[in-house]
Amino acid sequence: MNTTFAATLHSGVVRDAELPTTVLITGDDADAKSLLADVVTAGGLRAVDAGSLKRARELEALGFLQLTLATGEKIPWTGGFGVVG
Repeated sequence: MNTTFAATLHSGVVRDAELPTTVLITGDDADAKSLLADVVTAGGLRAVDAGSLKRARELEALGFLQLTLATGEKIPWTGGFGVVG
């Protein structure tokens, strides 16, 4: 969840685009990923399995990009990236 701003986790949508907040999940334990996905969806958010733990590094880069854009006032703190589909 470190790739998603707190405001979008709380509201359930990425502002401006009105896309549902999506939590990208990576890991090597299928049961753990399934449990986390259940928790995320029970909280009213969307969960997407982004693959193995190797993908976590890429998600961290996505989170850093989002922070960089927000601190540079290129996107709002209630914005971010959405997954369509």
